Amino acid sequence: MPALFYQLTRSTLEQTAETILQRALKQGWRVTLRGSDVGVLARLDAALWVGDEAGFLPHGLAGGPHDADQPVLLTTGPGLPNDPQALMAIGGAPVEAGEVAALSRVWILFDGVDPVSLGAARAQWRELTAAGASAQYWSEEGGGWEKKAER
Repeated sequence: MPALFYQLTRSTLEQTAETILQRALKQGWRVTLRGSDVGVLARLDAALWVGDEAGFLPHGLAGGPHDADQPVLLTTGPGLPNDPQALMAIGGAPVEAGEVAALSRVWILFDGVDPVSLGAARAQWRELTAAGASAQYWSEEGGGWEKKAER
């Protein structure tokens, strides 16, 4: 499966992450959500608890006694501590080509307006594809998600 790069220009990180995570859980997958900023993960953690009961998204922040049991684990650390089938990377968090090959799905979400985020995503794309991983680039510029490139 390719690494799926999502350039956020209309939807917020919270909206996009919640939608993707809900779909992943419906597939029966565990997900490690890897970030690079503890504050962003705390904000995302709070947002994921706000949904209605029908949209309840079970998750936890890394560092607790039950990390390995979390259906969705938010972490800044390396590795895949909850033995997931999928990985979501935000804020330029690293993703290894081996993870792309080993997991059912890898999503890389990035701010499509911020030049630093764009640069980091481009660097990740080059790094992963140079290491042999396949990748797809998705944009929401036209209103809905559309695949713009594949390698």
